[in-house]
Amino acid sequence: MTNSESKLRFKLLIDTKARKVLFAEAEKDCVDFLFHILSLPVATVVRLLKEKGMSYGCLPNLYDSVENMNDTFIQSKDILLKPKSSVWNSPVPFLSLNDVPTTQKAFYGCSNTRTHSTVSDDTSARCITCQYPMSRKLMYVAPQGVKESVAATGGFVKEVVTYMVMDDLVVKPMSTISSITLLNKFNVKDVGVLQEEVVNFGMEEALKLLKASFESKIVLTNVFMSFIKVEKYS
Repeated sequence: MTNSESKLRFKLLIDTKARKVLFAEAEKDCVDFLFHILSLPVATVVRLLKEKGMSYGCLPNLYDSVENMNDTFIQSKDILLKPKSSVWNSPVPFLSLNDVPTTQKAFYGCSNTRTHSTVSDDTSARCITCQYPMSRKLMYVAPQGVKESVAATGGFVKEVVTYMVMDDLVVKPMSTISSITLLNKFNVKDVGVLQEEVVNFGMEEALKLLKASFESKIVLTNVFMSFIKVEKYS
């Protein structure tokens, strides 16, 4: 599972008797990756999974229908097949490398004159007044009080703490008290059945995790347990 290209790491706490992951300790980059999933358009998710031979229900059929439809019958394939993410300029590992453009917001005005008030986010558009290209770049100003893109300054969460990621992807700050509470919740009577395992993962595992997050409530167990050698419980 691991290789020199692996970029993220989970420290898993495993119940060897039940053969399941109880939770994982994760640093900021792992949590940023998980939260970034929420910003992905559905079509981007479908495309990422299709590229690896994975599928999810009937959504790949919808994707293929658009992709295979003759241009005579459809107005714009790219709007549906390659939608822009709501989060731009994201440094989040894996998904941001292959899903959508990571450029900042950009808007363009008429290249012929500043008096035409039309605006576009695509330089291939034409001014509706004079038909000149909309290629004059304008400066985007964020609303007062709104900071620059969360991703532009380093993802979504802060680095000051370690985070706890549950098997069902519930994420919360890590603490000793919360760990003890969880052991009680899982009815772990003998700490001897617990095993720590550090797993490094790359793009392949990231996509499996993405797919499992749509299908299961035991995501970490489904993705990682098959790669882990569990110590024999006696």
